[in-house]
Amino acid sequence: MFEALSGKLGDVFDRLRRRGALSENDVIEAMRDIRLALLEADVALPVVRDFITKVRLAAVGAEVLRAVSPGQQVIKIVNDALVEALGGEGVVPLNLNAAAPIPFLMVGLQGSGKTTTSGKIALYLKDKQRKKVLLASLDTQRPAAQLQLAQLAERAGVASLPIIAGETPVQIARRAMETGRREVFDVVILDTAGRLSIDQALMDEVKAIRAATDPAETLLVVDAMTGQDAVSTATAFNEAVSITGIVMTRLDGDARGGAALSMRAITGAPIKLMGMGEKLDALEQFHPERIAGRILGMGDIVSLVEKASEHVDQANAEKLAKKMAKGKFDLEDYGEQLKQITKMGSLSGIMGMLPGVGKIKQQLADADLDTSILKRQGAIISSMTKAERANPDIMKASRKKRVAAGSGTSVQEVNRLLKQFDMMKDMMKRASKLGQKGLARGGLAALMPQGGGRRPF
Repeated sequence: MFEALSGKLGDVFDRLRRRGALSENDVIEAMRDIRLALLEADVALPVVRDFITKVRLAAVGAEVLRAVSPGQQVIKIVNDALVEALGGEGVVPLNLNAAAPIPFLMVGLQGSGKTTTSGKIALYLKDKQRKKVLLASLDTQRPAAQLQLAQLAERAGVASLPIIAGETPVQIARRAMETGRREVFDVVILDTAGRLSIDQALMDEVKAIRAATDPAETLLVVDAMTGQDAVSTATAFNEAVSITGIVMTRLDGDARGGAALSMRAITGAPIKLMGMGEKLDALEQFHPERIAGRILGMGDIVSLVEKASEHVDQANAEKLAKKMAKGKFDLEDYGEQLKQITKMGSLSGIMGMLPGVGKIKQQLADADLDTSILKRQGAIISSMTKAERANPDIMKASRKKRVAAGSGTSVQEVNRLLKQFDMMKDMMKRASKLGQKGLARGGLAALMPQGGGRRPF
């Protein structure tokens, strides 16, 4: 997420730090580079102009240019401006302060992930807010759309409105609200139809549904990968139905991120949630200050800790930590680690939450950090005997062939896993020698293979 933008801003800040004292020309040059980085990241031009103006005015002040660490001061100013552009400090929660059943209207273009997001929000409300949720598909245009939402409802463990052929979207919406009142649901999520592009028929339909249900939330679902098109979509829907919040999807991909930076300024509506993967539980609240931290390479330790607390078995983690502290770590433990990591989602996404990772991003890219690879490695470990997992040194050619056949992988993949395991053990030895103070000084880079090794894990 925001990788290209983060990398370019990181280069600008590195130059500012190296210069020590800053002149007004240094700041102006830095602003020019930041402006180009924002434009290349697909941030809307009016937003870029406003952003650069605010940062320049604050950064050329005497208190910055004469500061002990002017480079750091400029970074703080940029961070504050990013937080403001993304919506200010703190999350904007979903509006649940209305009489039940509370209608949530989901709008957006076809392909934005609207139906999947409806299922994600239903699961989020059920698990995190303890709400009784009804999902209703109003999409009579796309074949099997109503069946898709019913299947998502089943996976999320929530109710879905029974399908009656021949009803119009407005009729379905009214029946959903009547069912919600009769069966005492807390929230009714109305998933509207999308189109490949904005047209009058789509807007008329959404307006009619909105008039019939008076939703507490009108949530626009937009795909972060669509860049400037996402901003145009948000503007059109906001003018038609006054959206109350935005859900950004595919923020776990290699999106340039400009749409997220533009949304609040263009529409005035806050980004409330973000989709971070295909799984139903891959939905997070949007924290502007945490996202700004990720963009500027400061990491997002708070989100990482929250994610870990949800998915990591605390007892197993403590047991593993004790073994690692004693220098005892085998493939059985490594396999358990892989299981815990895959539960938390994309490994590259997890690493992106750590501060300072931008400095070693090439080594991380070379490491092929991919959840599917971790699953294959888990299969390899599961195909080993207990003795092999406890003592990988006994893994000779015949054993490797047997394990590869049993796990549906190749001998090369088995060799790669064993090599990565050896490198991880080396990292643990280095961590033990460095101690807490050494790690604090050197950070992650101190644990990386010396001489630019290919695979850190």
